[in-house]
Parts: sequence; C-alpha cells; structure tokens
Amino acid sequence: MTTANEAHLIRSNRKYAKLFDDGDLSHLPAKKYAIVTCMDCRIDAYSAFGITPGDAHVIRNAGGSARDALRSLVISQQLLQTTEVFIIKHTHCGMQGLTNDGVNATVVKNLGPEAVAELDAVHCKKFDWLPFAELRQGVKDDVAFLKSSRAIARSVNVSGWVYDVETGKVSRVEK
Repeated sequence: MTTANEAHLIRSNRKYAKLFDDGDLSHLPAKKYAIVTCMDCRIDAYSAFGITPGDAHVIRNAGGSARDALRSLVISQQLLQTTEVFIIKHTHCGMQGLTNDGVNATVVKNLGPEAVAELDAVHCKKFDWLPFAELRQGVKDDVAFLKSSRAIARSVNVSGWVYDVETGKVSRVEK
C-alpha cells in the first residue's frame, strides 16, 4: 500500500524528471564549498543560500551540527575537493535549549530504554544529541570545533552564520 506522501513523491518526481537536464553535472561541487545546516523544513537551502545543483554540498542534520557532519565534511574535502565550510544554524531551532537527558527521556518513553542503549552502543559511549543553549554561541562552538579538528585541513576556510526563519536573511557570526 502506498502512503499519501509516497504517492506525492512519485507524482512530483515524474514531473521533475520530464524537465530534468542536470544529468551531466560533475559530482565535484563547482564552487568548492560545503554548507552544514539544520534539517528544519522551513529552510530551503538552495534558494536561501543562492546555490544551484552542482554548486556545493549541503549537509543537513538536527541543529546544523558540525560534529554530526564531520564524517561528511571529511569526504567532501578529502575526496570531493571542497575548500570552504559554512556553518549555518537558524533562529527558533528545536535543538536549542534541549538537554541530552530530556531527549533520552522522550526516547525511553516512546521507544523504551533499548533504543537509547542501542544509540550508546553504536557510538561506543553515551550518545550526545548535540543540543546547544545559545544560538550564536552554538555557531561559534561549531566553527571552533572544525578549526581545531585534525580531520579538517588548516587551509579550509570555516565561517559561521545564522539564518532567520522569519525574515529569510543570513547574518555572519563573528569570532
């Protein structure tokens, strides 16, 4: 049985595929940068950040976390030749103000303690949901994390930004 969302995906993709003409794009990002941003459904990363298919890697996760994106960033730089990273968190983010204990309690309530134990086991330590208390500081912390990481080349430019979900504007977060 097909769900309503699956049916929508199929219909939409058929329309898209009829007009698709980007099959010859390189797998290497033309503008040689990666964006780490939140998975929040209010963010249209391509429109908001002025990119088109083939320009850049867009890495999305809960909270736009650099730590969560590290594996993808290493692949992006070491194998796919990117030389710059934009960390773009956003206003009214659901990860802001959460705590690991609070998220764990919700997961235990909904899925049982085995779910949290599995996450801990997969990561070989107590699972970190990577919440942050203050938005701009969260951006600064992620930029500092990448700049100090041995897995990120020193030559890579890393900058931090905040996207305002109410206005659509970005602002740079200075050190």
